[in-house]
Amino acid sequence: MKKGLFQLQYELESPGSYTESGSNRGAKLDTAKVDSPDVRRFLDNTADMGYKEMVKYLQQRQQEHIGSIAITPFSTRTPEALAYRLEGQQPHLLFMARPLHTVERLDELLYVANYRLPEGSYLCCHSMTAALKRMLTLRRYPWGIGHLLVVWDYLWHRVCPKLKLTHRLYFAATQGKNRTMSRVELIGRLYRAGFEVVDERFREGEFFVTARKAGCPIDDAAPTGSPIIHLRRIGKGGREIVVHKFRTMYTYSEYVQPYIYHYQSLERGGKFKDDYRVNFWGRVLRKIWLDELPMVWNLLRGDLKLVGVRPLSRQYFSLYSPELQQLRTRTKPGLLPPFYYEQHTPETLDEVQASERRYLEAYLQHPFRTDWRYFWGIVGNILFRRKHSA
Repeated sequence: MKKGLFQLQYELESPGSYTESGSNRGAKLDTAKVDSPDVRRFLDNTADMGYKEMVKYLQQRQQEHIGSIAITPFSTRTPEALAYRLEGQQPHLLFMARPLHTVERLDELLYVANYRLPEGSYLCCHSMTAALKRMLTLRRYPWGIGHLLVVWDYLWHRVCPKLKLTHRLYFAATQGKNRTMSRVELIGRLYRAGFEVVDERFREGEFFVTARKAGCPIDDAAPTGSPIIHLRRIGKGGREIVVHKFRTMYTYSEYVQPYIYHYQSLERGGKFKDDYRVNFWGRVLRKIWLDELPMVWNLLRGDLKLVGVRPLSRQYFSLYSPELQQLRTRTKPGLLPPFYYEQHTPETLDEVQASERRYLEAYLQHPFRTDWRYFWGIVGNILFRRKHSA
């Protein structure tokens, strides 16, 4: 592989915390979380290997323990086969030899891996990512033909598996082989299955991930590829509400929030800096405010009011001070947050909290007067200062 290919791959799909020095290997992220020296040694010994080399390496040691750890190489496409194979076993590290993008019931497979693996054990897996597949296609075919193939691949391998109307047709035709998933989606699936990523690398034309079992899988409805998404947020009284927005992020991105918070800093407005979960169309929709149009339904239902603090996820809500958490839950969240009222945009989470506190204290004293003043101030900033949805 040419180095330039992997450099471009990092620009497209990797977090801002990565630094690329010309090597086609990814950077270790948090191997301090790998509490077993033998697992760390195994990861170091296989760091330059493609998956075929890793399979061969493990097959030579199938009947052995490497140091004090038991490692199970496994290649299957069904959760049932994985459950049967792991019956009575307690591997410290499970290596999935089959690429994840070739597994039809991937979420079920990862759930089985979580249930069968002991607490604190590791899962090592690999897959082709969407951006790398796109680059390989454009390099392999002449201009024009390559772009047509990229569009076809996007519609067939990314859109069709996620839509209810085409889901069954797609898997009947492909048996789940050669699916196309973004790096964000792959990481999100692991977090939803109860794993936390401790190491990720690009090598040999694929994306390799090592994740540690951190808890039970998240028990919720499966994410969809629908253009409209349904997000759980904290509403008045601390009760959970479901808000609706146009999709601006990759599928499964909502499960990656703790991960990117750990590795990336916050930028203006308390948002994540270089949030690579946002896709191309999402950036366009946010710039012209169309992403929040479906939230008008929440406004009509009475979950939200026109002006008010932004509805937050439980994870993001936990970052706020206890005092402001209590203050926030005394009112309904709003469509137009006080963030857009400020003349000088808040730069940090503390400044965002201070902005919200000013609004909430004023609102609790004079509700109508405060919302009237903030509404026209926000409208002015949007029209004349070109503030947009973030």
